[in-house]
Amino acid sequence: MIKGTLVKLRALRAEDAEHHLRWRNDPEVVRWASAGDPCFGPVTAEAIGIGFDTMLRLVPREAAVFTVEDLTDGRVIGMAEYRDLDPYAGVATLGVTIGEREFWGRGHGSEAVRLIMDHLFGAYGLNRLELDTWSGNERAVRAFTRLGFHEEGRRRSAVLVDGERYDRVLFGLLREEWSAGRRGSAPTSTGTRHP
Repeated sequence: MIKGTLVKLRALRAEDAEHHLRWRNDPEVVRWASAGDPCFGPVTAEAIGIGFDTMLRLVPREAAVFTVEDLTDGRVIGMAEYRDLDPYAGVATLGVTIGEREFWGRGHGSEAVRLIMDHLFGAYGLNRLELDTWSGNERAVRAFTRLGFHEEGRRRSAVLVDGERYDRVLFGLLREEWSAGRRGSAPTSTGTRHP
C-alpha cells in the first residue's frame, strides 16, 4: 500500500473488476480517460474478466495496476498504473483514471500519479517517467504540468473524438527534475512530500 493525503494505492484485487466494468462503460469516463478509444470501452464483463486475469499476474518489475481508494472513506475511485518498465534504460510509462466523477478536479488523480512517481523513482531508481493524454483533456495537461512533467512533443491530429481531431500530447519527467521538486517541497503529516 502507498498512502498519500487524499488517496491510497493498493494492490488490485479480483473484486475491483466490478468498478472497472462500470467505469469503462461510462461514456464520460471513456471520453476523458482514453479520448473515446473503443478499445477502452464500452466493454463486456467477460472482456474485463480476461483483462483482470492478466493484470492480477503482472510482474511488478515490469508493470503494475493499483486501485485508487479515497482516504476519507476507503471508497474505490479509480486506478493507476505503470507499464513498460525498462530497468536498463531506466524508463516507465504511467497512467491514471479516476472513474468516480464526483472526484474529478479535486486532486485525487494528481496525487495518485505523484505517489507512483515517488515509488518508481525511489524503489526502482528510474531515470525517466513518461505519460500522455490528448490535447482536449486540458485538466490532465494542467495536472501533469503542475506535477513537474514537461511537454516533449505532440503527435498532431492523432486522436479523433466526436468527429474532431486532437493532438496526442507526450510528457516526460527526469529524475533530477523530480529530485529538485522534492527538495523544494514541505513534508506532509504522512511523511510524503508534495512538489
